[in-house]
Amino acid sequence: MAATPMMQQYEDAKASCPDALLLFRMGDFYELFHDDAETAHRILGITLTSRDKSENPIPMAGFPHHQLDGYLAKLIAAGCRVAVCDQVEDPKKAKGLVKREVTRLVTPGTLTDECLLDPRASNFLAAYLSGESGEIGGLAWVDVSTGRFYAASIPHDQLYDELARIRPAELLLSEDSAEAEIDGEWSVTRRAGWTFSYKSALQLLEKQFGTQSLEGFGFGDQDTAALCAAGSILSYLQETQRTELAHIDQISPYESRSALQIDEASRSSLEISRTVRSEKRDGSLLDVMDRTVTAMGGRLLAEWLENPLTDCRAIDARLDCVEEFVQSPAQINAFKERLAKIYDMERLLARATTGRASPRDLQFMGTTLAALPAIKENLHSLTAARFGQLDAEFDLCSDLQQQLTAALQDDCPLTSREGGFIREGFHARLDELRALSSGGKQWIARYQADQIEHSGITNLKVGYNRVFGYYLEVTHAHRDKVPETYIRKQTLKNAERYITPELKEHEEKVLQADAQTNELEYELYLELREAVTQAAERLRKTASVLAELDVICSLANLARSRDYCRPAVNESREMTLHGGRHPVLDVLSEEGTFVPNDTELHFDRQRLLLITGPNMAGKSTYIRQVALITIMAQIGSYVPASSAEIGVADRIYARVGASDQIARGQSTFMVEMLETARILNTATDRSLVILDEIGRGTSTYDGVSLAWAVVEHLHNQVQCRTLFATHYHELTELEDRLEGVANFNVSVREWENEVVFLHKIAPGAANKSYGIHVASLAGVPKAVQQRAQDILKHLEQEHHDALQPGEAVPDSSGREATNGDAGDLQMSLFGTEEHPLIEKIRQLDLESLTPLETMQQLSEWQAQLEQESQAKPR
Repeated sequence: MAATPMMQQYEDAKASCPDALLLFRMGDFYELFHDDAETAHRILGITLTSRDKSENPIPMAGFPHHQLDGYLAKLIAAGCRVAVCDQVEDPKKAKGLVKREVTRLVTPGTLTDECLLDPRASNFLAAYLSGESGEIGGLAWVDVSTGRFYAASIPHDQLYDELARIRPAELLLSEDSAEAEIDGEWSVTRRAGWTFSYKSALQLLEKQFGTQSLEGFGFGDQDTAALCAAGSILSYLQETQRTELAHIDQISPYESRSALQIDEASRSSLEISRTVRSEKRDGSLLDVMDRTVTAMGGRLLAEWLENPLTDCRAIDARLDCVEEFVQSPAQINAFKERLAKIYDMERLLARATTGRASPRDLQFMGTTLAALPAIKENLHSLTAARFGQLDAEFDLCSDLQQQLTAALQDDCPLTSREGGFIREGFHARLDELRALSSGGKQWIARYQADQIEHSGITNLKVGYNRVFGYYLEVTHAHRDKVPETYIRKQTLKNAERYITPELKEHEEKVLQADAQTNELEYELYLELREAVTQAAERLRKTASVLAELDVICSLANLARSRDYCRPAVNESREMTLHGGRHPVLDVLSEEGTFVPNDTELHFDRQRLLLITGPNMAGKSTYIRQVALITIMAQIGSYVPASSAEIGVADRIYARVGASDQIARGQSTFMVEMLETARILNTATDRSLVILDEIGRGTSTYDGVSLAWAVVEHLHNQVQCRTLFATHYHELTELEDRLEGVANFNVSVREWENEVVFLHKIAPGAANKSYGIHVASLAGVPKAVQQRAQDILKHLEQEHHDALQPGEAVPDSSGREATNGDAGDLQMSLFGTEEHPLIEKIRQLDLESLTPLETMQQLSEWQAQLEQESQAKPR
């Protein structure tokens, strides 16, 4: 059966975006058909019906048009791409079928609607293209909701680290690329290869920015792949947004060397912007630091934490600003009060330039601009050099503010077609039309009163609907009183409806005035929206200034309330922290209960701290806090310490905790070794490395050998600042063998058969593990605890590591059980008896062997010892 004109229109729209769910506007509803309807029924829970009752009915589902935002959010969250097909002409003026077009394609990386976005988080669309050599690729990313656009040339092996930093919602890849699927939390979209071509990219980028070259933005011949990725993003945005993108008016090169490098695993371990367990912001460093009052400031603080600085001058410039606020709490309060009146200028601007701003959005922009003079006045009074730069970039946009404030009511509607949002007195012709419309309605009210008086029909009323227009309604009880001049128009169950020539004449005047009023008001709205678009560059710069002021004010507020100190940041490879505290736990713990600790790391001495002590005593907390304090200092923040001197780090590595990556086919130990290998191969003498329990994922022989070799390599070859927490007590001997190694432990006190963790870092090595005590705190059954105590006592007395095959160990019933191969036994973590492998390790030539050669030698010795053990008679 041939498709109806309406369904043919639907099929044509669907063909233009076959991989997206098509929301087809039909009157007051958005409808979905065929497989799209079934998908929407499953995801949204809306009723599934059919368009006809033939043998092959078409599945159909829909929802009211005013519920679009809510349903869009659910579909995008479910991973769908959604095409919105709207009516693009007034149904009243249409000659035949109303014209419809796909007005936008909504994908995870192209969101601009306020209801679909987290106001305090960026929403990036990224694209990646491998370079011709396969080693250097191009990565670009843009936040369509704010217009921030970046591109960078990056080594392929750093791709996951960069994506972990950016956390894009969607990643574009070329169909022609041999690149395997790049797994992650992001949605992956494959694009035609030509959209990544260099020629196409240059044309799109130069046209977008109105330039004849991209050299002015800082890009050169070496950035070909990066610009190709950026061009593919613009191509995708033109296809999905189908509108102007004036707010994207520049692209910035990202230079990784200008930012502190933090790899994917380290970001996760340190919980900078979200926690490992919940994958949410709550409980992260960002969560406890964020005291911004605007959404723009919240997003910028997150960006600073993801990209700490490495330039001491830039860091000090920020610290100078924070210090000026810290010393003037009145300024903090003044700025907070004024910034609280600011709406999200960046996203308001994006919606205006893409044609999706509502009258209320324009009103919010005007309200924001009206609040700027007071902020500018406060900014004038500040003396730090960076404040002077911000002041120069701060454009009040007074002309636009006056236009918006004069034109718009204080409370505007969400849609431009409702009317009633332009102020009286702004436009003379609009005021005339409103007077005509208002006068006509007053006439109708008087006409109703006159008809009641003349006819004696007390309940007569004048009504209106779209079909008949204005009418007189009379109940059947008064039918005999209806004048002969009334013309019957409609019969209802309890009443009759009539019209009169006089009523229709005035109806025409009213409706014409209403229609002309709405049409003129819409035209004025478009003019105001265009005025905002024309001021896009000025507004974007001002928004950036406001965001930075908010972040600086937030950091100062945090510093004052938590008694933080200004760190002395320099180019040295030193670190001295007095009274350092974990920035998250210090806030989340009961006031005054967190135990502060000192840290000293020097290049020529004590650059690698070996930290021993029991679980739960605070080793991991301590080494993490040093890394987090470094990050805070390098974004230009005060830090939780009584004093701090920090030599700028170029990279931070954190190998803390155990996890696997099943999707990549990697076990927990393999992940640990991959991350460790990366640290050893890429860390520099300016890096900060924190490592926790390296080697625990394998046998003790392997583990202690790996840990020993890793410490040697970090000390001898890399020579970076390192905090190395371990349960391998054998490693503490390295303090005597390597001049830069120092032993520290987490203090513990025993009192009346109880163990008290003091959470204090002290010089020297630990002498006990207290693992059974930790097991009791975890609720391990007492029978298991007692059995463990018996075994531990026997092992300590008999030096279990030295047991020969055939020696007896009491079992849980008290009987003696014969010990098996000595090679299968675990080495004592804190015992006094030494294993033969330790003596072998001491014989290593630390200066001449590489880490690989060291590991090979240790492996050979281990195999030899196991063979000797197996050869002994049982």
